[in-house]
Amino acid sequence: MLYVVPTPVGNLEDITMRAVRLLKEADFVLAEDTRTSSKLLKHLEIQVPMYSHHKFNEHKTSASLVERIRDCEHHVALISDAGTPAISDPGFMLVRECVKNGVEVQCLPGATAFVPALVSSALPCDKFVFEGFLPQKKGRQTRLNFLKQEQRTIIFYESPYRVLKTLTQLAEVFGPERQAAAVREISKLHEECVRGTLAELVAHFTKNEPRGEFVLLVGGADEGRNNNEE
Repeated sequence: MLYVVPTPVGNLEDITMRAVRLLKEADFVLAEDTRTSSKLLKHLEIQVPMYSHHKFNEHKTSASLVERIRDCEHHVALISDAGTPAISDPGFMLVRECVKNGVEVQCLPGATAFVPALVSSALPCDKFVFEGFLPQKKGRQTRLNFLKQEQRTIIFYESPYRVLKTLTQLAEVFGPERQAAAVREISKLHEECVRGTLAELVAHFTKNEPRGEFVLLVGGADEGRNNNEE
């Protein structure tokens, strides 16, 4: 059995009782960064073997891990640094390999950054599209142009170092008056949700240095018209 276990994105109390129990019962834990996860497990008073499983080695190790889980009848927990594994984090390849080889996979419900950001943004949340991180270079402009006419709320993840650049590009492509929100430090002490037009968000973060990990949300295009027509 492979258990995919969400971990808190901020406040350590945002972990479920079931997640704690399964981490304690696991034969071993696969972690995105063992240094980060060791702090969480120590806080939870959990002592189990832990191994690295991250984006730089998952291509090579997924098959051997599945073989180990299957042949030794292990129960294994997969965690990432924060949130739900495989959502803009390593995990998909291991899950796919498990399914291909008859290893049962269960994903626990739990913390993920974009859901509370979406709800608190005050943008429509009945329908939305999750884009994760935009390409940093190649394909970035093409992707933005593709999303220009999207009528659902669009969700991006972004680092504090690229927030202002991304908001500026979004304003250029989608139009400065498009409604948006920038949510940072979810469930942490300095959690903040800045709402307004893309132009207003650009002005805000030009004046206030972005800090913390961000979820950027952009309202969908008005039906039947281009918000950035010349």
